[in-house]
Amino acid sequence: MQNVMPPLSEILNRLKAKGYTEDFNLKADGIDRSQGDQRLSPADFNIDEYFRFEGSSDPGDGAIVYAISSEKYGIKGVMVNAYGVYADPLTDEMLEKLRA
Repeated sequence: MQNVMPPLSEILNRLKAKGYTEDFNLKADGIDRSQGDQRLSPADFNIDEYFRFEGSSDPGDGAIVYAISSEKYGIKGVMVNAYGVYADPLTDEMLEKLRA
């Protein structure tokens, strides 16, 4: 039997229940908090979990959800981004961090 990934909304709700309440936005050289004017560099955060969603009919519809924590700032949150051809351009340091 094939494992079925829960819907994106369910994953986000589960992460929120685990304390991942911030929303992060991906930038080429780090991530920004949606609440406030703070940018976290790759050294400032960890990727605790990630979930990859593939489009059912179009591979370009894929997305990935990252559960992110920062011990330095005492925050936890999520970041949703496309992958593949629609992925945002990133610095080498950010690419390495997201692959970890």
